[in-house]
Amino acid sequence: MSFFMGLLLVLTLVVLHQRFLGFAAQKPEDYADGKPDFDIRRHFDGTIVCEGVIYGPTGRVVSRFVADMEARWDGDTCVMQEEFRYDSGATQSRCWTFRMNPDGSFRAEAPDLAGPGRGVQKGSGVQLKYRIKLPEDSGGHVLDTTDWMYLMENGAIMNRSQFRKFGIPVAELVATMRPKEAA
Repeated sequence: MSFFMGLLLVLTLVVLHQRFLGFAAQKPEDYADGKPDFDIRRHFDGTIVCEGVIYGPTGRVVSRFVADMEARWDGDTCVMQEEFRYDSGATQSRCWTFRMNPDGSFRAEAPDLAGPGRGVQKGSGVQLKYRIKLPEDSGGHVLDTTDWMYLMENGAIMNRSQFRKFGIPVAELVATMRPKEAA
């Protein structure tokens, strides 16, 4: 009986840590006073280059990628085309549509999402939550995703994303995004 009580205590501590101290405990309000101000209308505009790594459930890098992104705004709507090249030689295209709301929140849509995503920008941070459906060759699972993007002083954006299944972290992405220099 003491074994099960100990196991229950450990599980409770893990859940409390994730809820109040871990990645998932961040809130947009935590960054409201941060500078510089992250405005996706300005910082997701034009040609952007992105480099990143994806970590698997064991914490090891399972993939590296480079992506070219092209974002164009028409009023409060942005279309961002992404072209990914992975270290495996695989390529992937994704097209996001962002729709801004007057309060600074936004809606995000893409063909591989299971429903619309919801985003909030506050100060130097942007949070985006969505459910992504993996391709069939990657299992076809639907994962709950939380993206956090942080604007740096030099205009670069640091991105950290966690992917969860049944509340358990199964992958993490870390990437940088920055305006592509003119050739």
